[in-house]
Amino acid sequence: MKKHVVILGAGFGGLELATRLLETAPDDIRVTLIDKNDSFFFGFSKFDVAFGRKQPDEIKSYYRDLAPAIDFRQEKIESIDPAARRVTTSENVYDADILVVALGAEMNFEATPGLTDGGEEFYTLAGVQRLNRVLSDFRSGAAVIAILGVPYKCPPAPFEMALQLHDYFYQQGVRENTEIRVLSPAPTPLPISKEGSETILRLFAERKIEFLPGNQVISIDPSTKQAAIKDRGTVSYDLFMSVPVHYAPSVVAASGLIEQGWIPVNPRNLETRFPDVFAVGDITKIPVGTAAVPKAGAFADRAARAVADEILFRVRGAGSPGNFDGTGTCFLEFGGGMVAKVEANFLGGPAPDVRFSGPSTEFRADKELFASSRLKRWFSG
Repeated sequence: MKKHVVILGAGFGGLELATRLLETAPDDIRVTLIDKNDSFFFGFSKFDVAFGRKQPDEIKSYYRDLAPAIDFRQEKIESIDPAARRVTTSENVYDADILVVALGAEMNFEATPGLTDGGEEFYTLAGVQRLNRVLSDFRSGAAVIAILGVPYKCPPAPFEMALQLHDYFYQQGVRENTEIRVLSPAPTPLPISKEGSETILRLFAERKIEFLPGNQVISIDPSTKQAAIKDRGTVSYDLFMSVPVHYAPSVVAASGLIEQGWIPVNPRNLETRFPDVFAVGDITKIPVGTAAVPKAGAFADRAARAVADEILFRVRGAGSPGNFDGTGTCFLEFGGGMVAKVEANFLGGPAPDVRFSGPSTEFRADKELFASSRLKRWFSG
């Protein structure tokens, strides 16, 4: 009898895991993939919507086009029982032989008072659609981009936003009338990469973008357009854009899988403390010294491969067990056709090894191939 693998979440990790399992063991495994949404899009594609380069439908890939062997269910997950490996949704109850949680991180807008009423964000599709409308009317003043909490998905994203915002304002003919500031609680843009941080700061200086480190925004006042900074007074803004506080979905928090905000896992095979229950992607926390494996699609992709190997090893009793090596390659969009590449290894030594290359126009083709190759694999139906 085929083993039933139930995967919760059809993001980067869930899609790669489902596809990989059915590529390698269609006779041994059946896969049920559950997600409340009807489509997938890459996180970086939201910039295209924010700046009016594409419409939302142009960045979506619909789950109805997944490979037929994947039993996709568009349902809302209501409860998870990891001890019994049982999942209850709005429509059904699923009993799994092997359960994988890949539900990612969600945004907590209420964690920052004033944000819901008077701030913008660029981490959800609804957020960038609204931001696109706001930007089209913005002609002068201070545009502030604030990181409201750590960790957060795609660490370079706020700096990519700032650089592309510069280009956008320049193209609209309003750059001389605007100021761009980035507020971060961290001391540098990318604490894991000295070279990457230096490159970002150099590009900021060239474009007159101000980086304000060590600034933790605790609230904003839409009536006065002031952002309150912990122990540092306030910063004025005319347009407030944010990386909202991230948190684990409430259904996961209620399951007993969470510790200190996220799901702890065995760093090598991504198994939780519950047997045959795994977690991949942004929902996990894998400490590496004083750092942690970043919340980014490239690492979810790699984690999914390790979990697939582990599942196949257990089901077949042969082959090699999973071995997550903590490696990943990310591409950073810096505007003007310039793309940088970050190659990182978080588990291969006593400290993370991060190599930063670019930015240059040469890496654009690599980034496009990275995206197109995944979509071709996942959406072959």
